[in-house]
This record gives sequence, structure tokens and C-alpha cells, in this order.
Amino acid sequence: MRFVFPHSHAFRRGHVSVDDDKKAGPECLVEFGDGVTVIAEWRAVDDAIHLAIPAYRTAKGTQVTSRTWRLVQGRDGQWRSERIP
Repeated sequence: MRFVFPHSHAFRRGHVSVDDDKKAGPECLVEFGDGVTVIAEWRAVDDAIHLAIPAYRTAKGTQVTSRTWRLVQGRDGQWRSERIP
């Protein structure tokens, strides 16, 4: 799996592209709009995806803490991120 966020980080209700490469396993690539790519883990939960992104630095050097996001597909077919407390 590959996930692409158009910004330098994920945020609540932000768009994300989901590319299902049909490979088995929880590891995936997460690409951000600033060019940073990290290895993360995902799992399907009902009709959503839980995406655990490790801590990383944006291209400008901002530290982003690790966080798990719930990705849901809307009626419009677009995927969006929601925070998991």
C-alpha cells in the first residue's frame, strides 16, 4: 500500500490518496507533499484504514510526532484522515 498526503503532514479531515498495490503485509509507504517519505504500518478496520505513521521531520525540519490516523472514504470517493485519540 501507498498513501500520499498533499501536504507536509496529515491533519484532521485532510485528503489522502490510497494506492492499493495488492501486496500483503502491514508495511507501507507514506509520501507527503514536501517530498518526505516514511515507512508506516496500516491495517483494515471495518470499512476504514488505520495508518500508524512514525515520528518524522518535514522537509523544512519541523518534528512531527508519531500518530495513528483513521482513513475513511467519503461518498464522493475521496479518502480523508481522522485522528484516533
